[in-house]
Amino acid sequence: MLDFTLTEEQEELKKKARKFALEHVLPIAGYYDSIDQTPMEVLKEAFNQNIMNGDIPKEYGGQGHGIIEGSIVTEEIAAACPGIATSIFDNSLGMEPLILSSNEKAKKKYLPLMAKEFKLMSFATSEPTMGSDVSGIKCKAEKDGDDYIINGTKYWVTNGGLADFYTIFATVDSKQEHKGICAFLIERDQEGVRQGKTIPKLGQRCSNTAGVRFDNVRVPAENVLAEPGEGFALAMKTFSRTRPVIGAFATGAARSAMDYAIHYAKKRKAFKSKLAEFQSIQFKIADMYQKVETSRLLVYKSAWEADNKKDPTISASVAKLYTTEASFEVVDQALQILGGYGYTAMYPVEKIFRDTRLFRIYEGTSEIQRLVLGGHALMGYEPVMPDFNDAPVHTEDPLDSETGKPWRCMMCGHVHYGDEPPEECPYCFFPKGAFKAPGENNK
Repeated sequence: MLDFTLTEEQEELKKKARKFALEHVLPIAGYYDSIDQTPMEVLKEAFNQNIMNGDIPKEYGGQGHGIIEGSIVTEEIAAACPGIATSIFDNSLGMEPLILSSNEKAKKKYLPLMAKEFKLMSFATSEPTMGSDVSGIKCKAEKDGDDYIINGTKYWVTNGGLADFYTIFATVDSKQEHKGICAFLIERDQEGVRQGKTIPKLGQRCSNTAGVRFDNVRVPAENVLAEPGEGFALAMKTFSRTRPVIGAFATGAARSAMDYAIHYAKKRKAFKSKLAEFQSIQFKIADMYQKVETSRLLVYKSAWEADNKKDPTISASVAKLYTTEASFEVVDQALQILGGYGYTAMYPVEKIFRDTRLFRIYEGTSEIQRLVLGGHALMGYEPVMPDFNDAPVHTEDPLDSETGKPWRCMMCGHVHYGDEPPEECPYCFFPKGAFKAPGENNK
């Protein structure tokens, strides 16, 4: 039986996250966006209020929240500022490979520390020459006894210039592609680790993004999260569990833009009437509302699958693709309703517009999601309907015993009734051999 009701604990968590967003995030988001800086005090307060790191398992001192809880919190924070929400959530992304790994020693060392102290952990797969193509990693991991020596650069690293720890993916041999990929946990203070300058971006300026350089960084055996050949699978498992939360980012930002558009439409007048009285505006807001509601349902479905140990890969891709594209459409229409004011930095929709553009890029572009879904639809999905050439398209009553056996022309689809097919199709003129009886179409 389906049940879309949040538990009492989840409702309380939503109220807590919303209160935090309105009191701590919204008031300072515009300023920190203008100076291109991450408000560390807000991140620390998120940690102090248990808004951050909620998904650390209870056995390691955490709250043991699932992806649904993470999505609930993220939507609320992203509604106030997608950039700050990104930096808060990045700890969950950074910790996910560690949580999913079989390295119990590393879990016992780092997860309790993350639960007790304000620390940042970044996730790093992308490089200056690769992003979506994880199998194209160049960052080199060379075996040295039981340890590994890491050399290379990671790029587009969220909180990269601020993080205390990094979960990184490297390769023992780039020619092996995904078979050579492994994963490690590296500390910022290790010799050979260098953090790059903040990368200037169109939006999400409240979230630090930087490159990280590794020069002969020694990783001890106890910090290996995935041996060669296992890293690619670990990265994909991580994405399948974190992509629903990207949908929550998009849902929150879209909801916020819709709210501003509704406020404006109720107050602004044109031609002696409020904008909200015009049918064209009502239609825009109706479309916004259905996209926000649909987005949230897709997020919850994929999050529910992840929390219930089902494979969320396909649902997560659906959620990520739909929500991120729908979000940008909602924000664009909200800006249209606000008109010239929406285009100015003095109104909040302009910032949301810039921030939401990133959602269609990070953690797998929209194009990557379409590849995933297209491949599944063509290779993994099992159609319910018969082959289209077996579809019961009848021109005569099939229940009439005198109708005769149906023969279908494989070229144009014409159905002939009789004991034998006709010598020639009366429509496309193909010969008798082009006709097949039902069930023979794939022979």
